Amino acid sequence: MRIEETSTITAKGQTTVPKAVRRALGVDCGGKIVFCVENGRVIVRNPDSHRRDPALGRFLELLEADIASGRNVRDLSSDLAASLRRAAKRVRVDLNESLEGDVDF
Repeated sequence: MRIEETSTITAKGQTTVPKAVRRALGVDCGGKIVFCVENGRVIVRNPDSHRRDPALGRFLELLEADIASGRNVRDLSSDLAASLRRAAKRVRVDLNESLEGDVDF
């Protein structure tokens, strides 16, 4: 799909994201968008779009097919599972915690 819309920038550097673009990105009033400038081109995307990485999506499809067919997927050994549980107890992860500093996607 290709959408090309023109938007005017105000003296304050503000612009209106055209309705067709908002719909394509799945965002609306109060939503967030990401601007990525690379080699003189600007890409506007939904900040959650990195979660829809096509390579990851294809990998998950492959994994799902393997699980459904019973191929290439095995239970973890009890020793490895116990080791992972012990390691997880030593690391505190708060998914709601704010990130500080530069963050790269």
